Amino acid sequence: MSKLLPLKTASSLNDVAVLLGLKPAFLSYILYKQSAAKKYKSFQIPKKYGGVRLITAPLGGLKFAQKRLSDLLQGCMDEISNAKGGQDWVSHGFKIDRSIVTNAEQHRHRRYVFNVDLKDFFPSINFGRVRGYFMKQKELALDAKVATVLAQIACVDNGLPQGSPCSPVISNLIAHILDMYCVKLASKAGCTYSRYADDLTFSTNKKVFPAEIAARSEMSPHEWEPGKELSGLVKRSGFDINPGKTRMQYRDSRQEVTGLVVNKRINVRREYRHNVRAMVHQLLKTGTFNTLVPEKDPVSGSVAMKEKAGTLNQLHGMLSFIGFVDVKNKERSKNQPQEAKRLSSKDLLHRKFLLYRDFYAAPSPVVVCEGETDNVYLLHAIRSLASQFPDLAGKTPEGKITLKIRLYKHSGSSTAKIIGLGDGGSGSLAKFIHAFREDVKGFSAPGQRHPVMYDNDTGAQGLAKVLKGGKHISENGTTIFIHLLRSLYAVPTPPVNGKSGSKIEDFFETALKATAIDGKTFREEHDADNSHHYGKVIFAHKVVKPNAESINFNGFAPLLENVVAVLKFHYAASDEAEAAAV
Repeated sequence: MSKLLPLKTASSLNDVAVLLGLKPAFLSYILYKQSAAKKYKSFQIPKKYGGVRLITAPLGGLKFAQKRLSDLLQGCMDEISNAKGGQDWVSHGFKIDRSIVTNAEQHRHRRYVFNVDLKDFFPSINFGRVRGYFMKQKELALDAKVATVLAQIACVDNGLPQGSPCSPVISNLIAHILDMYCVKLASKAGCTYSRYADDLTFSTNKKVFPAEIAARSEMSPHEWEPGKELSGLVKRSGFDINPGKTRMQYRDSRQEVTGLVVNKRINVRREYRHNVRAMVHQLLKTGTFNTLVPEKDPVSGSVAMKEKAGTLNQLHGMLSFIGFVDVKNKERSKNQPQEAKRLSSKDLLHRKFLLYRDFYAAPSPVVVCEGETDNVYLLHAIRSLASQFPDLAGKTPEGKITLKIRLYKHSGSSTAKIIGLGDGGSGSLAKFIHAFREDVKGFSAPGQRHPVMYDNDTGAQGLAKVLKGGKHISENGTTIFIHLLRSLYAVPTPPVNGKSGSKIEDFFETALKATAIDGKTFREEHDADNSHHYGKVIFAHKVVKPNAESINFNGFAPLLENVVAVLKFHYAASDEAEAAAV
């Protein structure tokens, strides 16, 4: 359904409200009656290399309206781009499927890389420019009243606020005019051009860099200034160049675009990688780590890098950033199939961190199931039987049931691939055990108070070799659980109806498994005929999950008893070890 046509035909605040999914009275209130103090929260954050950045974050209803406006405008621009024959690859900031990596890729392996920064990018896009763009842009050509309302939603203090959900898309729309000028200039001069937010980059392999884009400073042969033609185009587009952030980079030195090295392959700075590696090693040895953050002196106003205690979320973000760049390099590699199967040194470092955070130093016991369906079964079984198993779940004063263990969600995630879990099958669990065994050897930080468990049913043939080496804890000749190493345990599904083995679906009543959906019946086998039967995923999400309140989960009690047995065994052993160490 078109978003562009309704916007072009809108003529009032009421029409805008309807397009944004808001009540007209609500939109009118937040724009014209609500106090400024309730619309925005402003604060400063230090920049890495000095100065501060003002963040003006919208609150409540205004934030919601801006998010809706962002979605509406992005949908309209996608329609316009598709009508023209596709998306342009000039602007890379704030766009789906674009990133600092796609921006940097445009300038890889060049003789010259020239960077220009726009001064006060968001604030310089004032109310009049926003309103005028909506009225004059030929594909939009909005009614004056509608353009005014949209600009009032988007702007504060006569500019686009940095922190608003709609500032990125509007800034891209208005800067598109500059992009077209720069593309034409770059094409004429034999250069490649791209923009990421306020960061403009030109690159070329020509022996002499085009003077219309940049020329050596008369003050110093090692300094470069924007060329007169480029400066004029930037000015004509309504922006100013920040002279303190203009630089030319040569092939024989490190070249960077949006923080990534582009000399040969796209890469993260070596110093950044080394610092992150040191943080991970410190974490694994001591349980804590420090990081450098910019901090503004309240008296002098200067910004300096200060050492502070880091958080797991910070470190995960750094590792994910490095991993993201690594994945993009693998995708464009000629040896992609071979490289994609191997874990790089960066992946292995990330794996150690994830094993530490999610398992070794987990704040609560962790249960790793073989697949996504088992998580659904166990979640609702524990909730249903919470009163019988207080070690596994509790109830808040408001009556809400909360789990005291974590059911690890891993199906299809990138982190699951790194730690060896993959799709959660028995073969993946065996890889996970191997990774856990190898990596945890080097952990000396405290943190194994809680156990890690995974289920093991008759389908887990890939685990047979791994389980042989563990210590079997049995009762009446039946294995309750297997202690594999340190905090890692395997919990077999208990026998059902005198059989030697079982699978988790055996704990449901026969009548439930006979539930028909669209004329199909449930079959647990992977090779079942899909035209007549449905599988475990549909059973979990369309039978178990929606009917959990009425399902009899008593069949799961023996399995949950075994899980509790692991908890008691592990905590008793931990207490003995602590007592012996005193």
